[in-house]
Amino acid sequence: MRVLLGDTEELSELYAAPDQPWLRVNMVATVDGAATGDDGTSRSINNGADKVVFDLLRDLSDAIVVGAGTVRIEGYAVGRKPLVVVSRTGSVPPTQLQAERGKVLMATVSTAPYLEDARQALGNENVLVLGSHRVDLARLKDELVLRGYRHLLSEGGPHLLRDLLDQGVADEIDATVVPRIVGGGHRRITDGPPVDVPLRLHTLVEQDDTLLARWFVQH
Repeated sequence: MRVLLGDTEELSELYAAPDQPWLRVNMVATVDGAATGDDGTSRSINNGADKVVFDLLRDLSDAIVVGAGTVRIEGYAVGRKPLVVVSRTGSVPPTQLQAERGKVLMATVSTAPYLEDARQALGNENVLVLGSHRVDLARLKDELVLRGYRHLLSEGGPHLLRDLLDQGVADEIDATVVPRIVGGGHRRITDGPPVDVPLRLHTLVEQDDTLLARWFVQH
């Protein structure tokens, strides 16, 4: 369908999450599948239509879940919504060190080499130890829901999206395809060992040749 992306009310209805704990992942790619452009970030491929939906999904979320590598690469600043950083090392990204207590949570493992540093930087109660060597993402989702964060948005990166799908935690994929081809060896929106997850198309919006799709994961 075609909608005017300036119609915030219509867009909010189109992207409304079900009234239940819900985790969706928002990713952008080119027509040939690249998740980044020449600068190694998604900023060099996204466009105005993608930005409108990107901002809307943040507004509709209670908290944002992002891999530590993506926080560093994309240069995440401290935002209005709580940020949950997923890291097996426990290293807090530098851009988040000055955040107000409680605005940044760390999801990590008991063997993380920087676990104590994370506790000192963020506060004990804001560091979630969820496994010994792999972050248990289902437990993370449950823990965040218990804290009142029912509608969760993840912005990747590709490793985290792959793990969310593999562990059966993602409920929805919001995938933007921008009208560009970039070639080269850029990563796709998933990275890591193979996964095979069926999806159902919920909504497809076209704006200025950009396709914005809501895919529901078939659990």
